[in-house]
Amino acid sequence: MDGSTEATAPGPPQLRRAGGNVRWVICALLFFATTINYIDRQVIGILKPTLQTDLGWSEVDYGMIVFWFQAAYAIGLLACGPLIDRLGSKMGYAAAITVWSLAALAHALVRSPGGFSLARFALGLGESANFPAAIKSVAEWFPKKERALAAGILNAGANVGAIATPLVVPIIALNYGWRTAFVVTGLLGFVWLAAWLAFYRAPERHPRLSAQELAYIGADQDNDTGTATIPWRRLFRYRGTWAFLSAKFLTDPVWYLFLFWLPDFFAKRHGLDLKTFGPPLIAVYLLADVGSIGGGWLSSALIKRGYGVNAGRKLALLASAVLVLPIVFASSVSSLSAAVAIIGVAAAAHQGWSSNLYTMVSDTFPKSSVASVMGIGGAAGAVGGMIMARYVGEVLEHVGSYVPVFIWAGSAYLVALLIVHILLPKLDVAAPPRED
Repeated sequence: MDGSTEATAPGPPQLRRAGGNVRWVICALLFFATTINYIDRQVIGILKPTLQTDLGWSEVDYGMIVFWFQAAYAIGLLACGPLIDRLGSKMGYAAAITVWSLAALAHALVRSPGGFSLARFALGLGESANFPAAIKSVAEWFPKKERALAAGILNAGANVGAIATPLVVPIIALNYGWRTAFVVTGLLGFVWLAAWLAFYRAPERHPRLSAQELAYIGADQDNDTGTATIPWRRLFRYRGTWAFLSAKFLTDPVWYLFLFWLPDFFAKRHGLDLKTFGPPLIAVYLLADVGSIGGGWLSSALIKRGYGVNAGRKLALLASAVLVLPIVFASSVSSLSAAVAIIGVAAAAHQGWSSNLYTMVSDTFPKSSVASVMGIGGAAGAVGGMIMARYVGEVLEHVGSYVPVFIWAGSAYLVALLIVHILLPKLDVAAPPRED
């Protein structure tokens, strides 16, 4: 990891001034889409104790429901990346949010573990397109020096969704039933869809984008290799693909652990329920929001201060990996506030890690292949989540403790960073691999 600074000559004055903020409106839309994505995803975790009581699920039943969501998420990511690269962000996003919103509504119609597994499978297929489409949009709409910050902001939507869910869902469920909670949250996507179709265009075709802002967006993209898409199968010949894939496989399951099992952890370890675990969850995801934006800000700030992209991104990844380590003690402390603080810092670190990991893809691949690489890495993360779902379900059923789970979670990030650095000692735009 090269910690040396790289001198950067100042650009022409007209390219140092943005001349508009249309790109940040796009970022706001991506933020809200991610918020809705995570609301629909997390509802079942919030309702887990209620559904287990009302419907008689075992820990293994719930683990399998999560497993099928992850399986569909993996399949969808492999398929949606190339599709979004071909169709573009606008229509790909529109189709995805339609599918996942309909699937979210379908949860209100089922009762059995099998029925919920089918609904979660459909939800996973639709939700899988969110981050490939969002990061592709960021690569199209932002210069490299702003991409990590933009990725951090849209990624913060995950935390806002995770905050909103324990605020809103218990109120709906307690007053109108758990089925209504799925209906209300499922309808949010269609509100966003109308705004997206009305406003989104590619930068070069957007009627509200000034020539100056368009020039600013493209000012530091001279090393981007243009519009030629790398064939999907050839992406596996690049070290960058394997670095991203490995990091996602190892660390995404930790975030899924927070989403799908954290309410259950607070219920089992600290005696909380649907009426009381909202504030601890909100505290965790507020910290995660800070981490998401802060992690993106950190690497962007280092780069603006003269550090190279390689040093800036990896130093931010290292800081995130170190901050996750205390989670190994989360199940051992008796104080609820201490557990919330430890898990909240780990969640913040994960989101800071993710903001820089996502941006690493747009640093090392041409824009035309970003969604495909994101899809491959996201699929690897979902497979890791599938393994995690079975592992956690079996551990809780037979051991009854979260200690082994948190020990595994704390070690994942440093291992992942080591693999990233071995595979990518320098972050450069991917050059075509040599033909044999």
